[in-house]
Amino acid sequence: MFDFQDDILDLATRPVIDDAHLPSRQLRLSKRVFDIAVSLLLLPVLGLIAAGLLVLNPVFNRGSLMHRQLRMGYAGQPFMAYKFRSMRHVVTHTRGAFDRLEEDRISKLGALMRKCRIDELPQILNVLRKEMSLIGPRPDLFDHALAYQKQVPGYAARHQVMPGISGLAQTEIGYVDGLKGIRRKVAADHYYIAHASLRFDLWIAWRTLCVIAGCKGR
Repeated sequence: MFDFQDDILDLATRPVIDDAHLPSRQLRLSKRVFDIAVSLLLLPVLGLIAAGLLVLNPVFNRGSLMHRQLRMGYAGQPFMAYKFRSMRHVVTHTRGAFDRLEEDRISKLGALMRKCRIDELPQILNVLRKEMSLIGPRPDLFDHALAYQKQVPGYAARHQVMPGISGLAQTEIGYVDGLKGIRRKVAADHYYIAHASLRFDLWIAWRTLCVIAGCKGR
């Protein structure tokens, strides 16, 4: 449905999203009500899955249940995002901004969680803390985001709206790495911001459920 190729070419000459294309105050309020309502409904699900992982983790992925990552959020501010840990622990994290995913570190249990997007569920806590929304541009690791700002036109404009657990780039493009992939993601985020509406968010939420049902996560 979307390829974003024209938008990628546009990013070089249109790097900033102007105020006229940012979500209105009414839309932001509607999104916040939607975010809180859905997140509260998901809290019992989060508790049940966490309880199950406490039993499974010692067998399949020894170590802490939760993983925290410093990410870049609204207005370029850092925040700590929560996830269920899907990778084996390492002493030093060496993955660069444009490096491929370290798939060899993903545990068998972690691979299943990532396919079903269960590992992202704790981020509803970030939503309730008003650090994220359910739908929006996906927040990147803070140090990676700093590198993208220097090399990807229009990247910083993504932070004019609240980052999301899921978004248009996640459902229509999927996981990306490398400079070309990041540019496609940024183009998708620009498209989302320019066409933001509650109806669009609901469509992306539906597409997210389709991705989860098809175990297409990574």
